[in-house]
Amino acid sequence: MLKTLGRLHTPDLLYLLASMGHGDELAVVDAHFPAPSLARRLVRLDGADLPETLDAILALLPLDGFVPDPALRMEVVDRPEEIPDVQRACQSVIDRNENRNLPLAPLERHAFYARAREAFGIVMTGELRPYGCILVKKGIVI
Repeated sequence: MLKTLGRLHTPDLLYLLASMGHGDELAVVDAHFPAPSLARRLVRLDGADLPETLDAILALLPLDGFVPDPALRMEVVDRPEEIPDVQRACQSVIDRNENRNLPLAPLERHAFYARAREAFGIVMTGELRPYGCILVKKGIVI
């Protein structure tokens, strides 16, 4: 074990995060997402929900401060203005880790799939609530 790391900071997750560069994107998705067929690099955290996984990631990964929307959420089909509870929980995680309000920007479902396909990697969680899909863009440590 290493100091200050949590149980979700597995060797595979740490390697993925450390390998990313500024501007690379990471999709953090629910158990329903077709991650195995879309991912360039896949890390599975089947025993964790989305908010706790996002919290573990954002404890180490800075969000990009040079783009207007460094964190995005998958829109609910036919109800793009609806924000599911799982995404509200993720919003709290982002705000706490960034020490500011940084609203999740909406992204249409198929556009989310396309961005996830091009992302540096995908972290698949055991989240069972639908629309538990977030995309983050890595920034720099200042």
